[in-house]
Amino acid sequence: MLQVTALSKDEAEHCPIRSVLTQVTGKWQVLIFLSLEDEARRFGDLKRTIGDVTQRVLTENLRKLERDGHLTRTVFPGPPLAVSYALTEQGQDLLKVLKPLVIWAAQNFDLVKASREVQDQA
Repeated sequence: MLQVTALSKDEAEHCPIRSVLTQVTGKWQVLIFLSLEDEARRFGDLKRTIGDVTQRVLTENLRKLERDGHLTRTVFPGPPLAVSYALTEQGQDLLKVLKPLVIWAAQNFDLVKASREVQDQA
């Protein structure tokens, strides 16, 4: 088994598993990866594709993913100024790992939902 126990705050902060997974497994991050799977997208297009994300939250998540090397941000001079986002090779590799989880979630949603209902009634 992989080492997942952190006995101190310092160990937790330097744990590679926690450090990477925290930045890529949230709902918004996964939706961003899926939205960029087939092509680069401009900010507004990404926001429309995801739908229920605020501009601030989308911007924060895009910056984090860019910082970690999962996507690129390209600015096209205007007017009007246009910004486009695309997955890097690293981001595409990560999507290959995340996509089976997304498929599993879609296929097993009814089972999860039924289990939740049973637990909620108990």
